[in-house]
Amino acid sequence: MRLPIRLLVPVVLVAGPLLTGCGGSEAVPGAQAPTAKPSDATPSEAATPAVPAAAASLGGPGTACPLPVSFSLAKDWKPKAIELPTDPDLADLADLARRGPAVMRCEIDAKPAGHIGFLRVWTVEKGSARAALEAFVKGDESSSAVSYREGRAGALPAVEATYTVRSALFDEDKEERAFAVATPRGVVVVDLGGSDTEEHRAMLPAYELARTTLKLG
Repeated sequence: MRLPIRLLVPVVLVAGPLLTGCGGSEAVPGAQAPTAKPSDATPSEAATPAVPAAAASLGGPGTACPLPVSFSLAKDWKPKAIELPTDPDLADLADLARRGPAVMRCEIDAKPAGHIGFLRVWTVEKGSARAALEAFVKGDESSSAVSYREGRAGALPAVEATYTVRSALFDEDKEERAFAVATPRGVVVVDLGGSDTEEHRAMLPAYELARTTLKLG
């Protein structure tokens, strides 16, 4: 379901110095199998999209978000560093940038590219990539249908998860996807959300670009 951009409610509120800067049946001979609609497939069944051309780099020195890793961004995706408020009175606001043991460090907005959603980069101080990713996914209490698999992100070993969460905005399940890598400076988790499953799948090329081009610092 595609909605006007003006209806998007960001997960993280940015307020000046506060936060600045996711049994079968037998086949009939000769009959053609029905084609599932995109919304019918589970996250793990979604086809890997074509990777777009890189338009910018993120994570290295001089970029919007200094990170333990760097990767390429698709055209018009706009990154912004996230800084947690230190004022105890703003603890509720700071909690918006935490999920399980993960702390959000960068939010990359897809609205300028015509989509409703974000790539978000999180860090976890210690532990394995698998443990960090599992805790991150469980950090959303509505997460379900979770599937993990080992793979690579660029040249680094990685763990990836596909799962669904419940959208409070639309009261329906939607797909999410995330991967994690271990670095000398802790674990990095990159996740892709979206207003709904349609938007999530439309943004997968940008997610795949980030995953396949990722490298240390």
